[in-house]
Amino acid sequence: MRKLTEVEEAKTLMTEAINWSVMKWMTEKKRVRRVADQANAALDELDRSVKERWSHEKKTAYDELTRENGENSKSRRPAVASSKSVSPSPEIRQFVRQVKEADDEAHRARMDAERTFDEAERQLSTSKAREGCQKAIRSWDLHEKAIRRAEA
Repeated sequence: MRKLTEVEEAKTLMTEAINWSVMKWMTEKKRVRRVADQANAALDELDRSVKERWSHEKKTAYDELTRENGENSKSRRPAVASSKSVSPSPEIRQFVRQVKEADDEAHRARMDAERTFDEAERQLSTSKAREGCQKAIRSWDLHEKAIRRAEA
């Protein structure tokens, strides 16, 4: 997987932001949010493009797994045309299950980071903002890991 400049820039900014003063946070919080959103968008786009290259069998298995979990897979990958009814092999199902678990872990970490940043803003808390930075970096690492797994 290639390194995304948006993600690398965001990780650098978040690492710096962990040591910012209250005043620095107040003046830079919009920039932090914008850079984080750009990193998330870049990762989402790369994730979509990787999964678009999957075989029909993998796409079908992923769609089945998300339906079993009561989710909408369209947010993470385009739906498969249902013209063929192919039953994915056990190996494909296992692969897709591992990718889905990695996707879910990355998504939970991202939502946790966003909630932490929202809470930091409501409370005007630099300690919460610092915690949000650490969580955001972890979420990007997990998302990159999930994409690498999907590329395998």
